[in-house]
Amino acid sequence: MDKFKHPFSGLSDKLENAHLHDAGVKAVHFKHKIGKLQNLFNPNHRHDEAHEKATDEKRTRIAESHRYESFAPERDGNKIKWYVDGQDYFYAVSVALERAKETIYIEDWWLSPELFLRRPPYFAQEWRLDQILKRRAEAGVKIYVVVYKEVEAAITCNSLHTKHALEALCPKGSPGFGNINVMRHPDHNVFENVSDMTFYWAHHEKFIVIDYAVAFIGGLDLCFGRWDNHQHPLADVHPSGVQNEIWPGQDFNNNRIMDFQTVDDWKGNELSKADYGRMPWHDVAMGVLGDCVYDIAEHFVLRWNFVKRDKYKRDDKYDWLTLEGREGENEDLIGVQRPKFPVGKYVHHPLSSLSGKPWAHKDQGTVHAQIVRSSCDWSSGILTEHSIQNAYCEVIRNAKHYVYIENQFFITATGDTQAPMHNVIGRAIVDACVLAGKEGRKFRVIIVIPAIPGFAGDLREDAAMGTRAIMDYQYKSLLRGEQSISGQIRAQGVDPTQHIFVFNLRTYDRLNKTPSMVRQEEKSGVKYQDVQRAEAEEIMSGGVHGSKNPEDSKIPGKHHHHLRSDDAGNEAMEANTDSKRRFEASREGAGTGDGKSNTEDTIAPTTMLNGGKVSDQSWEGDPEQEKENFVQEELYIHAKVCIVDDQVQIVICGSANINDRSQLGIHDSELAIVMEDYDHIDSTMDGNPYKAGRHAASLRRTLWREHLGLLPAQGLDASKDPNAQPPDVPNNVFDGPEYEFVADPLGDKLWNMWTSNATENTKMYRHLFRADPDDDIKTFNDYQNFLPKNNIKQGHLHDPYMPVAEVRQKLDQIKGHLVWMPLDFLMDAEMAEKGLQLNAYTESIYT
Repeated sequence: MDKFKHPFSGLSDKLENAHLHDAGVKAVHFKHKIGKLQNLFNPNHRHDEAHEKATDEKRTRIAESHRYESFAPERDGNKIKWYVDGQDYFYAVSVALERAKETIYIEDWWLSPELFLRRPPYFAQEWRLDQILKRRAEAGVKIYVVVYKEVEAAITCNSLHTKHALEALCPKGSPGFGNINVMRHPDHNVFENVSDMTFYWAHHEKFIVIDYAVAFIGGLDLCFGRWDNHQHPLADVHPSGVQNEIWPGQDFNNNRIMDFQTVDDWKGNELSKADYGRMPWHDVAMGVLGDCVYDIAEHFVLRWNFVKRDKYKRDDKYDWLTLEGREGENEDLIGVQRPKFPVGKYVHHPLSSLSGKPWAHKDQGTVHAQIVRSSCDWSSGILTEHSIQNAYCEVIRNAKHYVYIENQFFITATGDTQAPMHNVIGRAIVDACVLAGKEGRKFRVIIVIPAIPGFAGDLREDAAMGTRAIMDYQYKSLLRGEQSISGQIRAQGVDPTQHIFVFNLRTYDRLNKTPSMVRQEEKSGVKYQDVQRAEAEEIMSGGVHGSKNPEDSKIPGKHHHHLRSDDAGNEAMEANTDSKRRFEASREGAGTGDGKSNTEDTIAPTTMLNGGKVSDQSWEGDPEQEKENFVQEELYIHAKVCIVDDQVQIVICGSANINDRSQLGIHDSELAIVMEDYDHIDSTMDGNPYKAGRHAASLRRTLWREHLGLLPAQGLDASKDPNAQPPDVPNNVFDGPEYEFVADPLGDKLWNMWTSNATENTKMYRHLFRADPDDDIKTFNDYQNFLPKNNIKQGHLHDPYMPVAEVRQKLDQIKGHLVWMPLDFLMDAEMAEKGLQLNAYTESIYT
């Protein structure tokens, strides 16, 4: 009878217990959430419990057993391919992403969902990054992204837009929903994470892992401003049709004139392409097949689990990742935690066994390699590791013939008396040069860095104090003061000018703002800048306006070659579209009705092999009007690569700059790879027969050929270029006389061309443009007198009365992109006065 009255006997008790259980779990979670406040008084809170100390000891034992004290071992049999500049790299990444079957890991400082991996964008809209990821997510691929969460007041990369745009690609109820997960770190929420907030330091790694089968690592973020090719055009004006643009919207950028602002609002901060050139971007990255892929993936899994623990521990949207080879008692090495009441699942990776990866059994490469990193408690939850600095120091100190460095910065110390500079790569350079000098060996350290760090602002203004501080530390690292590299070499009786050589890169172009295009502007009443805005609206509407939350996002469907251009309901977008239509309608009346232009959209190929002369380039209309369109800019070096001796064949490439931020381990997080190729080729060193490592030698030769103008310019179609394919396709070194000419890194003929090109190019940029910085600028008064007068636009010819024939003839004399770094720049001025912006508390931000 009781059972009849209560047919579900005990259910009410179970429900009551379930509610009590849920309430108990919530109470435990709330207790831990509040408990994080205690961490304010215990900065060692991730390393003070017995199990944490045991994990730290285990990691330390592993690192001490490895070269450079890295978390990762040395690995044989890797197949590694280099990529020089963004065109080849992004195309290869697009191919590899499209092949993904199981998982994609992406770690970036900045990720722009609207980035086009192939160009020109109008004809390659399915190759926009977000569209590729959308297709793979819909196909069932699990995509994990970790991006740096910036301090919005200081940096403009808008990671919130990145997160919202990517997670909105596959909304609830659509194929692929839940397959794209994006984490941002560090946390700046004072209520959630007050004890662990990091404002000064960044996650700076740039790498991709696909299916545990292939990885990409280097200096290139998947973001705006990075796509470029070997000739590095500055111009993107197209009288033949705006659909031929290469850099739409904010992807066309010049950091020296205007930094990226709010990247989800394109109309507010674009440069006029008809008035200014872009800042060209030089970079280097690697594609990896082999066991090192696992180590890169392991680093990502550690980072993912750490951010899960640090920020998303009570968010069931984010799962814990476990890893083959790090199971059981070793899962602590990758930051896996198993709390009493876990939130989120435990997902085992890779989704198919490592034994099934193609590189595990066959077709192995010849590169011996090792992953190194800069990482610590705030960035990965580990004790400090600075194996990148260890690698740089050991490799440079053991160099016998040359050290070649390309880097975005060069700030380093020669000892422990140069605070606030602390990394000791400079000491390794001193030791190598002094040993060579005393032994009478020809030995060169060749350093290529940007002329000016890529931050907006006039160097004469107070707002540029931070930029000047960086430059000041660089000069003090190189040659100013007794503790500088040059000072320390000279103190030991060796002449530093025989060993240390520092260069920048610079280039020129011509904006194709033809007289007929000016007439078209006048006839239509529409400026070309309005047309470029409309073009950005048309092909990148998701990126132009962004998304405040996933539900609001309007992401175009896959394989849509022509997006909606009228966007009814948005008056601003309609106005831009109407402007573009008026501009195009006036083409015939302006004399450009056939959609063709008699002038080239860029003359950047004239700096390259077989690119012709500027003096042979056609120009429509009055030749004197052409002068208004010549522009120059520093070629921004963002590569982080070091090549040492072709025979020892060591290459270091990754995300790490040569400064304390990247090298100490306790500041920015970084990842790099150290490579030695066992495949040797016949070469020469200082005129003598020499066996060189194929990987190091071919990369160095390609870089030097580009800088010397001995590489051909690249076309936009990279589909047939082996260098633009994933690493299963070998590099093409463009064999020939130019390849052989740069074979001997110490050869006299090569060195004469290198230095004479730099000398002549420096002279021409001074004569034509008054390009700064310059050795003639030793004080701020000199600076004022040196720069162009009469409101000359930045980057343009300084003398409007110089005959165009002379301008063309002088530009003909520029070969490649090399210029000398002006080592006397502001040598008699106080470059960085101490004050509110620069003081004992803030110095480390700039080093």
